[in-house]
Amino acid sequence: MSLMVSAIPLPRVEILGVRVHDVTADQALDVLSAFVRSGQPHRVVTPNPEIIMQALRDPGYRAVLNEADLAVPDGVGLQMAARLAGTPLRAHVRGTDLVLRLAERAARDAQRWYLLGGEPGVAVETGTRLSARYPGLQIAGAMPGAPDPAEDFALREAIRGAGPVHVLLVAYGAPRQERWIARNQAALNVPVQMGVGGAFNFFAGRSPRAPSWLRQLELEWAYRLLTEPWRWRRQLALPAFALLATLEAARRRSRARS
Repeated sequence: MSLMVSAIPLPRVEILGVRVHDVTADQALDVLSAFVRSGQPHRVVTPNPEIIMQALRDPGYRAVLNEADLAVPDGVGLQMAARLAGTPLRAHVRGTDLVLRLAERAARDAQRWYLLGGEPGVAVETGTRLSARYPGLQIAGAMPGAPDPAEDFALREAIRGAGPVHVLLVAYGAPRQERWIARNQAALNVPVQMGVGGAFNFFAGRSPRAPSWLRQLELEWAYRLLTEPWRWRRQLALPAFALLATLEAARRRSRARS
């Protein structure tokens, strides 16, 4: 299946049952801008190895990911898995960097954003910092809210009450943020609805981000583990993902030979 933007097809590759768009950062940014111009609600996900491992255990969550309008390949592990499978991805598109680039473009267009999720105060601080960094970007609202379905109606009313919103960023972490957006996407007339995980902590200065040279070496995961050692249990998903991706690639080659 391909996504069409400006008549250019963007193919998707499948990694352990999760479909991911083969986009570069520039293309992903253009897709998001096209979503905003359309005025219609779109769902954006950023699969990485941890998310794909969760999707392997939860078919319902896998379906939520596969029904997204744009699935950005956010993880060098996805590049490795796709290459092993013979369907290489062109780029590792970091969701955090993509949001910042979208904010820069949004400032020129005076877009209105709503920030939902994070610990108390983090969304507000994120909005303050983003609007200061990108003058012209308007923060229509910012609140922690809660991913509990019982809170959905109140949150939708708050977002609607904020006036027109072009981009909604949801920071509940996977899989709660993707499930929240899937439940509420149609009821909210927001062109871009995107799960951003822990990005608010970076934007608000609550968590340090790896230096650019480490990111270029694809070692951001190691830096996060060093600065947030409590993440070690989550990082166990990485070797498991690598093993399963290798086995899946071997099965594909065996089927191709036979």
